Amino acid sequence: MLLHKIRRRIAIERISGPLAPAYDKAARRVIDSYYSQVAEEIVSKLKSGKILDLGTGPGYLPIEIVKRAPSIKVNGIDLTPKFVEIARANAVKAGLADKLHFEVGNAAKLRFKDGSYDMVVSTGMLHSLKDPVKVIKECYRVLKPGGETWIYDPAKVVSGLSEIEVRKWKASLTPWERFLYQLYILFNPLVGIEYYYTREEATKIISLTEFKDYLIEGEGEEIKIKLKK
Repeated sequence: MLLHKIRRRIAIERISGPLAPAYDKAARRVIDSYYSQVAEEIVSKLKSGKILDLGTGPGYLPIEIVKRAPSIKVNGIDLTPKFVEIARANAVKAGLADKLHFEVGNAAKLRFKDGSYDMVVSTGMLHSLKDPVKVIKECYRVLKPGGETWIYDPAKVVSGLSEIEVRKWKASLTPWERFLYQLYILFNPLVGIEYYYTREEATKIISLTEFKDYLIEGEGEEIKIKLKK
C-alpha cells in the first residue's frame, strides 16, 4: 500500500510532498548561482506589476524577484501542497509575505481571469509536462496584452550543484529524507536523465498556441523561451 501511494504521488507531482524538504535544501544552495540570476533578468524587463510563477517549488525565485523590485507582486503555484507550505514559510522568513502569495494549483487549468498578469514565468517545469501546449495556452490567456511568458527549462537546481555542494546537500538530509530519495530513484527511472527540448521541438509546441511573437535562446543544458502576447 505504501509503495502504491508513492508511485501515485510521483505520477501526479513532479516532486512528491515527502521529498519537498530535501529539494528545498538543494534549491537553497543555488539561490545565488541560479535564482538570483534569473530574478535579475526578469526585473530588468519588469519593474512593477504582477507575475505568476508556475511550478514555484520552495518559492525562492519569487522571493529574489521581490527583493529586487518591491513594486512587483508574485503569485506562485505548485501541484505539491508541501512545496506551497515551504514557500509560504520562506516568504515569512524573508519578510516578504505581503508581496507574495503561494497556493496549490494546476498550470494546465489556472483559476485566474483572462488578462490577470504582466508576466508569467516558469523554471524547470516544461520538460516534465504531459501537455505543454495546454499550459502555454493558459499562459497566453492569463497574460495582459503585451505581457510576456518566460520559460527556463530545465532549472539548474540539483544538476547545478558542484560535487562538493552535492555532498554537503546529501549530508544535510535526515535519514528519512535519504530513504525517501532512494525510493524516488527506485520508482522513477527518469531520475538523473534530463530531457531537453530542442529549438525545433519548442517551436512546434509554440506553433500550436496563440503566441506568434517569441524568441528561443540556448539549447542543451537550458533553453529559454520568451513569448509575447
